[in-house]
Amino acid sequence: MIEIEIKASNTKEILEDIQKHIGGTIIELWSECTLIVDNDLAKGNIRFIPFDWGVNLLDYNITFKDDVRLKMHAENYNPIRFIYVLNGSFKHRFGIDNRVELVEQFHSLIFTNKSEGINYIHFPKDTKLDINVIQIIRKHFLKKRTTNVSTLNKKLYEIFLDTDYENRFVHYGSLNLKMADLIKKTRNIKTKGMLRVLKIEAKIYEILTLHIQRHNRLQQGVPLPTSLIKSELVKVRKLGEAILKNPAKDYSLEQLSTESGLSQAKLQDGFKFLYTRTVTEYIRHVRLESARNLMMTTDLNISQIVYTIGFTSRSYFSKIFKEKYDITPNEYKKQIVTPIAV
Repeated sequence: MIEIEIKASNTKEILEDIQKHIGGTIIELWSECTLIVDNDLAKGNIRFIPFDWGVNLLDYNITFKDDVRLKMHAENYNPIRFIYVLNGSFKHRFGIDNRVELVEQFHSLIFTNKSEGINYIHFPKDTKLDINVIQIIRKHFLKKRTTNVSTLNKKLYEIFLDTDYENRFVHYGSLNLKMADLIKKTRNIKTKGMLRVLKIEAKIYEILTLHIQRHNRLQQGVPLPTSLIKSELVKVRKLGEAILKNPAKDYSLEQLSTESGLSQAKLQDGFKFLYTRTVTEYIRHVRLESARNLMMTTDLNISQIVYTIGFTSRSYFSKIFKEKYDITPNEYKKQIVTPIAV
């Protein structure tokens, strides 16, 4: 096992401490720092991006060739960490505690420690890790005028205000597939420079919101749907992604049930949990969003768009478009093509 002791005072120093033990090269472009490794100890990368007001991102996309344990001292650097596992797993424990918790794929962890505490993170060997870590430095974050932590639930509110690091906090989150989609979107941003950083920052705040919302729901006792297990929810998510990629296909509840091997009742429960919509409502939502995107990005007329997205009736399309966006398709398209007066 490789144990990496980290006494960093910021996230970039964490990256440098890891580099000292596993090698690799740190490349800095704009404000984005990436440790790239390809040797006998590890293969992949770890990137760090700082944002305004004490928020930063630490992304692990790496495979370690041996077990790695991070021994992280909280004295000099003790942010609140919001962690999500897109792929792989890791174990966490506080230094004062022998209790080890496994954080699996599609699960999350929120934690912070007392100032004199130690955090242990154990990464398994020969496992492709894809782990998103959002870190919040409370003293800087609370200076942001738009930050209104009073809207948080009691536990998180107290932790955000604990700028002297007097309390220890941990929350092991349940299965969350929505967060996986958002994190993937941060990886698919192709722009460069400042625009890239701004786009990633916007997604990071969305991910952070999901962490907080899920914590609130669990505090309020809102459970996962009891009719589905984790593997079945993953199947539902794959169906949702397939519909998103090909909205024009002629979908039916019966066909989706046969394709997935899930009962129609489980499909409905899964879609309501993941997308807050029934299967039919989700298909309709995806098609309408696709239609709106085609109006903005193509020269297709309304009739062509209707058939492109899988509808057969223009009048029905116009009706549900108006219900959703409070404007007719023709009016919407006119607004796009009409030049704005200066």
